[in-house]
Amino acid sequence: MKKLAIGIALAATILLAFPATAQKYPDRPVRVINPFPTGGSGDTVARIVFEKVGASMGVPFIIESRTGGGGSIGTEYAAKAAPDGYTLSWGTSSTFAVNPGIQKILPYDPVRDFTPISMVVSAPWMLLVHPSVPANSLAELIAFSKANPGKLNYGSYGNGASNHLAFELLRSVSGLDAQHIPYRGGNPMLTALLGNEVQITLDLPATVIQYVKAGKLKLLGIASGKRSQFMPDAPTLTEQGYKVESGSWFAVLAPAGTPAPIVAVLNSEINKALALPEVRNRLAALGNDIVGGPPSVLAETMAREAPMWGKVVRDRNLKLD
Repeated sequence: MKKLAIGIALAATILLAFPATAQKYPDRPVRVINPFPTGGSGDTVARIVFEKVGASMGVPFIIESRTGGGGSIGTEYAAKAAPDGYTLSWGTSSTFAVNPGIQKILPYDPVRDFTPISMVVSAPWMLLVHPSVPANSLAELIAFSKANPGKLNYGSYGNGASNHLAFELLRSVSGLDAQHIPYRGGNPMLTALLGNEVQITLDLPATVIQYVKAGKLKLLGIASGKRSQFMPDAPTLTEQGYKVESGSWFAVLAPAGTPAPIVAVLNSEINKALALPEVRNRLAALGNDIVGGPPSVLAETMAREAPMWGKVVRDRNLKLD
């Protein structure tokens, strides 16, 4: 709540300096470009938040999916939009922290081409296995993989996706033996895991909690510094001796050059939405940690994570092809 209060106060201060510009915005619908498919966890979060933002600002915020290229197509589209606050980017850890390290030619610059508006939520990766795998901890999974080389496959959202890099980070610190099988997004990957086409993955709470509770998947650990409030009996990977603390996050950015008053208005409205008990409860029920705060929180996260994932790419010699 402290971060939310800071964000709202900062926005109010800026608005006092630029009252005319702020009062004119928005006077028509705003598009939020989601670079991943409709129906995914990020799309769900965006709709929950922007339903309230739109209601508060008096215009609809339309979530528009433009997919492909590991999120780069939609993100490039948003980067090239007019910097007037009417086209926003639904940013993710994939598009703003992972892609700069894995894609040799990225059609946008995460820093130069965008203005941060607000972090929204974050969520830790969950290490999951198909119930047929005879392991109930990460140590047992590692031991099984080494005793059965080449038998286990792990699925990802695609080559260079955020959970691909996170799994490679896990492999680098654990020696886990598993072959990578990329899919075209989270839904086909999850279908493959449930069908035992792949045996392991890292996925987000919003997507998998229901399958864990139903016994269709086994949860071996959380890639977080603390246990999940939804699965408190599941130990963290760090507790199990393997320090992997990463996850996915969602945020809002605008094209570079967007006027400061508009950025301030949007930051304030997003933080107001995140402070609503209804919104917090709905997002938390999907396994998300509410973040919010001023634009600097997002900028600092991007600056910290991009070099980390770039190092994983180099150390593991990962390529998109």
